[in-house]
Amino acid sequence: MIVSRLYIHPIKSLAGIRVDAFTLTDRGAANDRRWMLVDAEGEFITQRRHPRMVLLHTSLEDGELAVREQGDPHDSLRIPAVPELGESLQVRIWDDVCTALHPFTHASEWFSRKLDMDVRLVYMPEASHRAVDADYAPDGAITSFTDGYPLLLIGEASLDDLNARLTIPVSMERFRPNIVMADAAAYAEDGLLRFTIGDIGFSGVKRCARCVLTTIDPATALGGKEPLRTLAGYRTVDGKVMFGMNILHQGTGMVRVGDRLMV
Repeated sequence: MIVSRLYIHPIKSLAGIRVDAFTLTDRGAANDRRWMLVDAEGEFITQRRHPRMVLLHTSLEDGELAVREQGDPHDSLRIPAVPELGESLQVRIWDDVCTALHPFTHASEWFSRKLDMDVRLVYMPEASHRAVDADYAPDGAITSFTDGYPLLLIGEASLDDLNARLTIPVSMERFRPNIVMADAAAYAEDGLLRFTIGDIGFSGVKRCARCVLTTIDPATALGGKEPLRTLAGYRTVDGKVMFGMNILHQGTGMVRVGDRLMV
C-alpha cells in the first residue's frame, strides 16, 4: 500500500489544500486545523450550518496563510500562518473548551463580511493542549481543531466502490482526509489497526462517522442527499454511517506521497 494523496485544512471547515508532503507534529499534520472560526459566543462554526465556507480557499506561501473566495480572487486575505501574539479566548468545539488566540481583528472582519455574520478567526497556540477522547487514545494524545482525532485515512478503492454505486460520482475532497492510500482493497482502512509509514507508527482507533457535511458539493456549496444516502445503505454501524478511519500516530517526521504503508 502507498500514500497516494495528502491534504491539510489550515482553517477548519474551509477548503483544504492537496500537498506532496507534510510534517507530523504532536497534534497531527503541521498547519492542519490550527485555525478555526467561532461565533460571538466562542462556539465553533462549520459547513454543517454554513455551507458557503467551502467556497473559501486557503493557500500557504512564504510563512503566510492566504484566503480567497471562489469566483472573487481579487478580494483576498493574507495573515501570518503562525501568529506570535493575540487576545486569549476560551472557545468551544463539540464538548471541549480550549484556549485560543484572536490575533487579527481585520481577519475576523473579513470573514464576518464573507459569511454575513459576526465571527472571529482564532488560532490554537502550542500551549493549548486538546486531548483526544480517552476511550480511544492513550494518555497524552492531543489534536488540533479537528472533529476529534489528529488524522483521517481513506483508501482510493473505498471511494471508487462508493462512486460505482452513485449516479453522479463525488470527489475525495468531500470527506476531508489527511492521508489517502492506494493499492489496497476497498475499506481496507477499517482493519488497519497498526501500520508504519517510514519510521512513524500509526494506529487505527475508530471508524469515522459521517455527517451532512459530505453532502455539500465543494465546487458549488450546494447540498443534497448523496453520498450519505447511498453510504447509509451499506456502511451503517450502530446507527452511524462510517467512511474512513481515524488514526493516531507515535512520533513526528515527514510523510510524503509515494511513501509505503507497512502493516
